[in-house]
Amino acid sequence: MKKKFLETGKIVTTHGVAGEVRVYPWCDSPDFLLDFDTLYLEKGRRPVQVENARVHKNVVILKLAGVDTMNDALQLRDKILYIDRDDVELAEGEYFVQDLMGLSVVDADTGREYGTLTDVSQTGANDVYHIQKDGGPERLIPAIPDVIVKTDIEGGRLLIRPLKGLFEDED
Repeated sequence: MKKKFLETGKIVTTHGVAGEVRVYPWCDSPDFLLDFDTLYLEKGRRPVQVENARVHKNVVILKLAGVDTMNDALQLRDKILYIDRDDVELAEGEYFVQDLMGLSVVDADTGREYGTLTDVSQTGANDVYHIQKDGGPERLIPAIPDVIVKTDIEGGRLLIRPLKGLFEDED
């Protein structure tokens, strides 16, 4: 089942004396967080209104409603921020990383199971999917159209067509 509220970043410290916080984003780009009027704390149970947001280097500076002093902001340090998935419209072929985690990775042609998708690395050129089977070695596959045949979130499967040599060292 898809989570309604998705982790999107962590409040790492305060910024200035007027209650702003510095957020380390867990999304493709810090700019992604600038589009939200409401974020959530406590796994989605506590909505917070965003009064102002801007990117500064690799972090997002947020001014949240009701957080007006440095002491208020200090109370939020190390808290995880969430977004409501209903507030985001993904383009065709885009997925939340949290929805990909745990997918069974299967060969589209043979039905062979390669393992479970355990992590996603963002390399710049393309994402890289980490696959592991029964505590065995971790395998890495590029998330490119030549390899990824179908992503079936609802069915819990990722169908792939491995590039030559990708899994050939297995028995």
